[in-house]
Amino acid sequence: MTNAPCGTAYQWVGHYPRVVASYRIGQAAQLLGVSVDTLRRWAVAGRIKSTVGADDRRTFDGADLAKFALEMSGDQRSSQPRAQSARNRFVGIVTKVVKNSVVAQVEIQAGPHRFVSLITREAADELKLAPGTIVDAVVKATSVGVEIPAEF
Repeated sequence: MTNAPCGTAYQWVGHYPRVVASYRIGQAAQLLGVSVDTLRRWAVAGRIKSTVGADDRRTFDGADLAKFALEMSGDQRSSQPRAQSARNRFVGIVTKVVKNSVVAQVEIQAGPHRFVSLITREAADELKLAPGTIVDAVVKATSVGVEIPAEF
């Protein structure tokens, strides 16, 4: 999938253009993390708004897609019994750990997302981080912390 949507138009808001994008079904499905068949069924059932062009290709308006993604995400609270201020948690697997005397670079693959965290070597040693370890990548602002989930 390319990063560019299939159709891009501009609406002018004051002196600034606002991009209004439409996405093909494959792009939209990838953005939502579902299969093309699932998204097609949702569109046919009216769960998500789409447009079918003269060429029989289904497209999705970017704003509608974003709204649906938020509705679909539901309650983002963790099922883990811990209190944290960070709301962005991604369960993933450690793919690489590089340590020196002070810091450790930890690479995590969480679905399609790759995270790189710089933590103290002491923390990496205490958590026994190694390739294959299941972790939570906890994103707060621009830093990524690493935690071992209570259960997986």
